[in-house]
Amino acid sequence: MTMYRLGSAPSLLVSVLLCASRPALAQHATAFDLEDGARSFASTCANCHGPDGNLIPGIDLGHGQFRRPLTDKEIENIIENGIPSTPMPPSPFLSEEQVGRLIAFLRANAEPRPTTGRTGDAARGKALFEGKGECTDCHRIGTQGSRTGPDLTRIGRQRRAIDIEQSLLDPKSEVQPYNRQLRVVTVDGREFKGRLLNHDTYTVQMIDWDEQLHSFKKAELREYGFEDTPMPSFKKKLSAQQIADLVVYLSSLRGP
Repeated sequence: MTMYRLGSAPSLLVSVLLCASRPALAQHATAFDLEDGARSFASTCANCHGPDGNLIPGIDLGHGQFRRPLTDKEIENIIENGIPSTPMPPSPFLSEEQVGRLIAFLRANAEPRPTTGRTGDAARGKALFEGKGECTDCHRIGTQGSRTGPDLTRIGRQRRAIDIEQSLLDPKSEVQPYNRQLRVVTVDGREFKGRLLNHDTYTVQMIDWDEQLHSFKKAELREYGFEDTPMPSFKKKLSAQQIADLVVYLSSLRGP
């Protein structure tokens, strides 16, 4: 889930978006609705406001701070038609359902979530990542670390600080589709476990815990399916201050 950037009027789209009364979809949005809204947001708005939604002065989408309220119909109109004489472009490629899910995601995104409430230190977080946290056993940053877990080189661009914190405290609560763990058993009884890389109607690709790449034809598998993430919770392993340090460090990772 990436977020946005821009500079002036385009900020009006999301800056104005979410103070309106909560739409019916937002009240009853499913996990699929929010995930689809997040994808739409990443593809249409992700280069404008930053991963935490706070790059535009006076606007902080991660904490629900906007400029003025709009009705859902006005929000829909802005998303579909843009704002004339501003850099805010129309988004005619989004269906009515996608627009509704995008609005639901934006509203859910602005709801307050618990945090450690502490100020972190990136240098201490880096030391934890490479040391006590043992994060490099699974994750990679740049050219250092393992490829068995998600690459974190650009995690600061891809996820909000609050979501990174949630993944550290309760990793099973939300697993991104491209980070799912897969188990397959071939017709001759061999078992493989690892991270899903890609799959389509006929094939599936994965990287196992020895960092070996595998591609299978689904028709030649006895069984295959997703498993729980092996990511451990750091709720009891690290203190609140250490979690804050680690979040600040990971949020600073924005790639080359």
